[in-house]
Amino acid sequence: MKNIKDSITCIGKIINTHGIKGELKVEPYTFDNKRFSKLKSVYVGNDLKEFLIKKVRVNNFVYITFEGFEDINDVLNLKGLEIYIKDEDRLDLEEDQYYISDIIGKKVYDTEDNYIGILKNVLEYPANDIFIIESDDKSIYQTPAVKEFIKKIDSIITIKLIEGMIL
Repeated sequence: MKNIKDSITCIGKIINTHGIKGELKVEPYTFDNKRFSKLKSVYVGNDLKEFLIKKVRVNNFVYITFEGFEDINDVLNLKGLEIYIKDEDRLDLEEDQYYISDIIGKKVYDTEDNYIGILKNVLEYPANDIFIIESDDKSIYQTPAVKEFIKKIDSIITIKLIEGMIL
């Protein structure tokens, strides 16, 4: 039987409560904040407790209320926890778009087939994302996640190196 942790995606983090009626303020990790409105349930925290969604409001953040948790005291313990969905509920992506959780841990090679390291993290910035790559000697390399440098992503990631990128 497949473990649920193998088939989930993190889509946000509960950063605070909002008001006294159990509403939670969520920092979304998704390109479409309105996607929360289409969900019937989510999984919260490391133990992946399932919560049914009662109400969702969306602006820069997402505000969410769970069924049966309509008091601030019911949800205080959820602050700081991440929100997950089953992979089958993920949104379809355009070509050359990837879920970060799908590419973290991939091996990274340059265009000459030289092993660089493992993709450890992706930092998201308005201009472009930054790939954080860790080599075997624990050196950390930061590569802009743009087509000029990221040449291919499949079972591995292929990057184009330029002078000064790797010291």
